[in-house]
Amino acid sequence: MSNGAVLSPQSNHADNNNDAKKVKLEPRSPAKPSRVVHIRNIPNDVTEAEIVHLGIPFGRVTNVLVLKGKNQAFLEMADEGAAISMVNYFSSGTSAQLRGRNVFVQYSNHVALKTDQSHSNASAAAQAALQAAQALAGQTETQGGPNTVLRVIVEHMVYPVTLDVLFQIFSKVGRVLKIVTFTKNNTFQALIQYPDVVTAQAAKLTLDGQNIYNSCCTLRIEYSKLSSLNVKYNNDKSRDYTNPTLPTGDHNLDAFAITGGAGVLASPFQAMHGLASPLTAAYGSASVGGGGADFILPSGFSLPGGSASAALGPAALRLSGQQCSSGAVLLVSNLNEEMVTPDALFTLFGVYGDVHRVKILFNKKDTALIQMAEPHQAQLAMTHLDKLKLYGKQLRAMPSKHQGVQMPKEGQPDAGLTKDFINSALHRFKKPGSKNYQNIYPPSSTLHLSNIPPNVTEEEIKNAFTAANFAPQAFKFFPKDRKMALIQLGSVEEAVAALIKMHNYQLSDSSHLRVSFSKSTI
Repeated sequence: MSNGAVLSPQSNHADNNNDAKKVKLEPRSPAKPSRVVHIRNIPNDVTEAEIVHLGIPFGRVTNVLVLKGKNQAFLEMADEGAAISMVNYFSSGTSAQLRGRNVFVQYSNHVALKTDQSHSNASAAAQAALQAAQALAGQTETQGGPNTVLRVIVEHMVYPVTLDVLFQIFSKVGRVLKIVTFTKNNTFQALIQYPDVVTAQAAKLTLDGQNIYNSCCTLRIEYSKLSSLNVKYNNDKSRDYTNPTLPTGDHNLDAFAITGGAGVLASPFQAMHGLASPLTAAYGSASVGGGGADFILPSGFSLPGGSASAALGPAALRLSGQQCSSGAVLLVSNLNEEMVTPDALFTLFGVYGDVHRVKILFNKKDTALIQMAEPHQAQLAMTHLDKLKLYGKQLRAMPSKHQGVQMPKEGQPDAGLTKDFINSALHRFKKPGSKNYQNIYPPSSTLHLSNIPPNVTEEEIKNAFTAANFAPQAFKFFPKDRKMALIQLGSVEEAVAALIKMHNYQLSDSSHLRVSFSKSTI
């Protein structure tokens, strides 16, 4: 069956009848280049965005139509040259893949996908995918356009991330050629080079926004302006997997070589790590070049099963076995005992994890035990809140030897200093993969406000803060979403107190304000 017949507006096939009504296709002679590309054997659950991303490396995508009932899709490129490049690329031995399935790319019998004016367009999802593609094309001013080199930024790096960890993760998508790691603006970053644009594109689509560990070490990926990496040394900071004989940069190690198992001269990098061969040094037990094979990450880490291309969505790339050296309980001291309460500590520490219990010590009221839901949340809270000024005193946060916080026994004096929050409705991270994990920032003088009703004005919000004895310096609604706003206070200490007081503030009968720290300023 020709793909022209599949999408003819006169088609009676039930599976794609609705989609066929939404476009008009101008037929053309078969077997000739067309700017419309026909893609067959697509998975049933594939999205318009994934189809669009197949075409982005070759040029601007102007329209998309997905016929899920027929496992087919059509992609319209801005010009015929882009479509020719795409078809030639996937016809030259490189398989196109979507969610681990090989798909087939060929020219369509149609010259264009035309919008039927009686319908909005193919679908809202298609429009969103095309707008995202156009935004991506416009990013070349601040970052590179689609190419073989990716720039990777690791946010919220609670645990160490090494070059080897990145190699194992990014090798799941395809063969990694080179990696260079560095620190810029106190943030760990890396440049990763793939052999071709399509593999780099797949890695960006698959891994951007994923977490290496649960709730932290988030990957932010963009295209680099560099088209190739020049690696001089193979060591813990940089690696050229195509040239394992590069020196390490350590003169003591580079001065001698070690003979490998079969009389092969090992590289200086192998000498440094006691590796048997260049293949072992570069690839370990990883499956390189894509495909569905599992691999082993260093130090007992593991990646969830299945192909990396199936790992779309909010699920983290959780590295199992990695826990904090301590448990989920923190010892917090040097508190202002006249002002601090279990609820205040619940709200503040709840910015970085779900607080289960808080106990202010009965005989030492400037000290508290705070039990978080998980050890990594305790680590996050300690990282961001230790030495923070709260109510005029610099609090100290450190791991506790206690494994949990006990509720007082019946009849034991407590004066309300111990509270259980396990069933609180105010936990921010109850949902797996919650977006709140991606918005964890250090305390700052600017607060992020959300859940604002549409009828509440700037003046009302500022007046609420003023009535609570805070002095807002600036305020700004989000231009495209008035449910959110930024409010700036005079200092970090004032903002911390404001967050504690104003989080869950009732703005209307059915709306309570949500407050967190912002990475932005006004």
